[in-house]
Amino acid sequence: MLAVDVQNLTIQYGKLEAVKGISLQIPPGEVFGFIGPNGAGKSSTIRVLATLQPNYRGVARVMELNIRSKPQLVREQIGYVPDFFGVYEDLTVREYLHFFAAAYRLSPQKRKAVVEDVLQLTDLTGKIDSQVDSLSRGMKQRLSLARVLLHDPAVLLLDEPASGLDPRARIEMRELLKALKEMGKTIIISSHILHELAQLCTRIGIIEAGRMVAQGSVAEIYQRLGVLKIVHVQVAFQTPDLIEQLRQLEGVTQVDDQVDRISIRFQEGSLEVEDLHDFIHKQGARIRMFQPEVMDMETAFMKLTEGQTA
Repeated sequence: MLAVDVQNLTIQYGKLEAVKGISLQIPPGEVFGFIGPNGAGKSSTIRVLATLQPNYRGVARVMELNIRSKPQLVREQIGYVPDFFGVYEDLTVREYLHFFAAAYRLSPQKRKAVVEDVLQLTDLTGKIDSQVDSLSRGMKQRLSLARVLLHDPAVLLLDEPASGLDPRARIEMRELLKALKEMGKTIIISSHILHELAQLCTRIGIIEAGRMVAQGSVAEIYQRLGVLKIVHVQVAFQTPDLIEQLRQLEGVTQVDDQVDRISIRFQEGSLEVEDLHDFIHKQGARIRMFQPEVMDMETAFMKLTEGQTA
């Protein structure tokens, strides 16, 4: 079973084609990150999966349910947090969640326990009797996530969940998403905070001007770009020919013997970091520091896109 199956999705607003033949296959339990500039088509795609965009071409399914023919059943399987979240500010947190628990048709006997569970998960238990309008933006965002967890959906659709949050609130949101990932939820998340997506997601898709320009794990995208990894090494008892031996190693493109370290550049996919470590150790050198680095997600994004919108 695929949690999300999108085939040749096309969305048009008048003469503007916002999404141009996107395809996605996401298995259960995966965290898929959507990366793209404003106007790329991320929100439009997520709105289709949320059953809010009926005018589209192609096929879209959630948990093997056709979105076009069975939207109500799809809604029972998803939790959707839009980029602009709406809350009823004249309610307390308790009233807000109990209202939506009733809307999700949870029985009165179950509501109290379910509300307490989602408050504990989102770290809002201490705010249960607070007015919603007294909450910080980060707390309101966590409350929106608590709301969509009430009916225990299989798939979470999160459109820019960290937008406008301060650094502490972003970290808290990231830790919450990690907890949901560990619970086995399938998560589709769009964000401009690219390095956080790289840390969280099992796979990412880079979208520009309505087209998917790259899709895969972070390592696969780096490999496609021909990214050079760099490892900084400090060794004791360096042998005279260690530098030359490293330069002859398959996959290594450059070795710089610097004052306090050796910097080794090699092609992604042609040499494993662990193999490089073992090679240096076998030459009789004692390793004091072994620090890999790699192109960050922002750089990959800039190399793959051209700054276009749909």
